[in-house]
Amino acid sequence: MNSTALPVGALLRQWRQRRRLSQLDLACEADISTRHLSFVETGRARPSREMLLHLAERLQIPLRERNLLLIAGGYAPPYGERPLDDPALQAARDAIDQLLAAHEPNPALAIDRHWQLLAANRCVPPLLADLPEELLQPPLNVLRLSLHPQGLAPRIRNLGQWRAHLLARLQRDLEVSADPALAELLAELTGYPAPAEPATPGGVLVPLQLDTPWGPLSLISTTTVFGTAVDVTLAELALETFFPADDASARILRQLHDQYA
Repeated sequence: MNSTALPVGALLRQWRQRRRLSQLDLACEADISTRHLSFVETGRARPSREMLLHLAERLQIPLRERNLLLIAGGYAPPYGERPLDDPALQAARDAIDQLLAAHEPNPALAIDRHWQLLAANRCVPPLLADLPEELLQPPLNVLRLSLHPQGLAPRIRNLGQWRAHLLARLQRDLEVSADPALAELLAELTGYPAPAEPATPGGVLVPLQLDTPWGPLSLISTTTVFGTAVDVTLAELALETFFPADDASARILRQLHDQYA
């Protein structure tokens, strides 16, 4: 979606349609008249800065795209975007480092909006040993590394199930953000060879079942985000943390931590 080439009303209409809301639905949620919303979308009324922020909140538009919406409306973008090494983000970086370290002996990593690796704790590198160097060069994309036929894919025991899980997450990210880079990544990953076994769900969580030189690992994952971020960089950052799904996996992770820490 080429947001910068569209007027503000057309942008709002695109986001409303992306969220599968009618004008009446959004008007009711935003407590405004359907007539006024229609006038805004067609360009017959110029929305105020406050109205745009109000509608963006109801539509759950990502901060990066809210900035573009405000610019299209003739207003200054309200959300800053600092590099992660900016002094203003020091407290956030410290929190990330503490969370990654505290999660040991279990693997944990920080990723950006395109699933590129920003940081990882000491339990991640041993699991990536002997992978092709070109896949490990920055920017390292963790989804590409996971599903590439020369990456982790041959080591994943339940590749069909894990592949379906990752592609579904990426599809949801694309629907939320409308990011063209994610659309390109999704097209790339779906083009990788798919396993013959069906991706049948089982249990209550989708585990990552990984063959390693130390034995099979079964891991479950959680995702953590900054809940109060008003900076684009922080709002788009996520921590992916893995936990052992059984006692054998917990023992292997402790062993790896003791060996490589």
